[in-house]
Amino acid sequence: MCFSAEASFAGGVIISSIGIATIKKIHNPSQIVFACIPLFFGIQQIVEGFLWLTLPNPEYLSIQRFSTYAFLIMADIIWPLMIPFSVLFMEENKKRKRILWILLMIGLFTSIYYAYCLISFNVNPQIMEYHVQYNSDFPKSLMIPAFIVYLITTISPLFVSSIKRTHLLGVLMFLSCLVTAIFFRQYLTSVWCFFAALISGVIFWILRDSKIKFNFDYLALLKDQLIKNKTINH
Repeated sequence: MCFSAEASFAGGVIISSIGIATIKKIHNPSQIVFACIPLFFGIQQIVEGFLWLTLPNPEYLSIQRFSTYAFLIMADIIWPLMIPFSVLFMEENKKRKRILWILLMIGLFTSIYYAYCLISFNVNPQIMEYHVQYNSDFPKSLMIPAFIVYLITTISPLFVSSIKRTHLLGVLMFLSCLVTAIFFRQYLTSVWCFFAALISGVIFWILRDSKIKFNFDYLALLKDQLIKNKTINH
């Protein structure tokens, strides 16, 4: 996260709290993975908080390396899988599910590629102008194509979904990426994850409204059933 260790820890705790509250809003098991996204973002910010603390202190190199790879595993490997899977798991429309399956498979290959890069190449984080910059030896020729595919797998499922207001989440994710790429290009991984973490709070709103609709539908169903029972009895 930007700014400082304190900001990372504070943001992580707040976002994690929203994540826990979001999980409590689910009314269908199919929503559980989607509901966990804010909590995972919160944990990711806390992990980067430890990275902030250890970067100026070489004696904590083991914690620094753990924090670096834990953060990047979430950013580069978990998100390309978790986001399309979470949307697919909730989707009921068959045509949309087919598209989401394709995006999930693309996400799987994206995650495998980044896993290979994290295993095979060096990553050296450093603090630059109040941001964490992740310097890596990943193949330069594949950097932009891989990132474009990454964006497709992490953002487009939100537009494919038929779930109400997921499109808004997709728009916010895209705009935050665009702003980060323009103004914080060198710190894209860290800064965009910060913006995405804040935006993930929208998931609480999506699931809250979904639960309200579910309760109204359930009450309407009960009302119809009572009317039918009265009609039969008469």
